Amino acid sequence: MSRSEGFQFKQFYLRHDRCAMKVGTDGVLLGAWAPVPRADGTHSLRILDVGTGCGLIARMLMQRCPEAETEGIDIDEAAVEQARENGVKAYCSSLQEWQIVNRKSSNRKSYDLVVSNPPYFRNSLKNPDAGRQLARHTDSLSYEELFQHSRRLLARNGKLALILPAEAEADVIRLAAQHSLYCTRMTRVYGREGKAAKRILLLFEQEKTNAPETDTLVLESADGGRSPQYSALAKDFYL
Repeated sequence: MSRSEGFQFKQFYLRHDRCAMKVGTDGVLLGAWAPVPRADGTHSLRILDVGTGCGLIARMLMQRCPEAETEGIDIDEAAVEQARENGVKAYCSSLQEWQIVNRKSSNRKSYDLVVSNPPYFRNSLKNPDAGRQLARHTDSLSYEELFQHSRRLLARNGKLALILPAEAEADVIRLAAQHSLYCTRMTRVYGREGKAAKRILLLFEQEKTNAPETDTLVLESADGGRSPQYSALAKDFYL
């Protein structure tokens, strides 16, 4: 099967031929970097992947934390169908709708981890492809809504993990704090040594800290291959 139809990982194959956004580095980074919850005997573990697409991040977290109930939501029906085909318990819903329905449900859920590779090209030109536009622009989910509704869905010690453009760092940290979510860990992601950071991985929790734990990750080595850092992070997934 061709790369355009799907992607082979060590423990699973992921089809993405009917999804607007394909398997990509951003999703792999977040799926490997996000801290998985650990059972403490007090409740069942739950993970929510917001904007799950083909289910990449959800499947990675299912591999890393098989004891958790992992769910994905997306507003693209074709993506939801493909995520289900890829073994993810996925639902066609926006985060806004999911939070409201959950709040009113007699079987209300709270999540130990919410993850999202959210739409973030807020100021860029719109893509003519409608599916990719929905997947990559904040028209359907603003940063403020992401923090507001995620906060309401989190368990008491729940965490929110995101991957965003590096230039959004200060704005999103400030905005998250307005919704009582505080950055406790960040990793700045560089394509190569000496280049500007391209992405930032952020972890938010509900308890304030003096300063987040900060580190860096370089993706490419000098020869253009995966760097030792990146290889180590994704060693359980890439062939």
